[in-house]
Amino acid sequence: MNENLFASFAAPTMMGLPIVMLIIMFPSTLFPTPKRLINNRTVTIQQWLIVTILKQMMTIHNTKGRTWALMLTSLITFIGTTNLLGLLPHTFTPTTQLSMNLAMAIPLWAGAVATGFRHKTKASLAHFLPQGTPIPLIPMLIIIETISLFIQPMALAIRLTANITAGHLLIHLIGGATLVLMSISPTTASITFIILVLLTILEFAVALIQAYVFTLLVSLYLHDNT
Repeated sequence: MNENLFASFAAPTMMGLPIVMLIIMFPSTLFPTPKRLINNRTVTIQQWLIVTILKQMMTIHNTKGRTWALMLTSLITFIGTTNLLGLLPHTFTPTTQLSMNLAMAIPLWAGAVATGFRHKTKASLAHFLPQGTPIPLIPMLIIIETISLFIQPMALAIRLTANITAGHLLIHLIGGATLVLMSISPTTASITFIILVLLTILEFAVALIQAYVFTLLVSLYLHDNT
């Protein structure tokens, strides 16, 4: 119980060298390119899930927005797989790092906004000043809308970081409490262990939901600008 709660969030190193890049690239090895005429069940389920999610997100987009289909598919697959692998014991979850989430959110947001200013310049500028705004409020509203626009990638990154980090901390705390209670009160320890199992199941759901929410919000930003 004396262990630092945030020790598991530190970037891992091997022989003094960071191995974060190896961990980030590892999920890509779990989705091999099918080389058979008839796929096995695992590959079939993977492809079915990807196609189902992609159809749901792409229904609101026009032809120009659908050119981002591969990017959004790769994004939700990467985040979901990384979150799930981070729930395994003695593993590192890259999505608990705000810097990495910002590195994903900012380029995608900037690309969507740049697309809007390039192809829908008038409509993009109109977002900064709603129709019918009183003249005295125009400067203030422009400032507020500009701030809200630049907050979007930060909100994306902070939401993902906070949810994944909070779940890991809860599992760590309840797991440590269960170990301590085993020698004090086995009955209480059993109840705590059941709570830990239920929380772990919930975290599996949260890992997938957060990947979907992150990708869906990027898709909505793209929809607003195409």
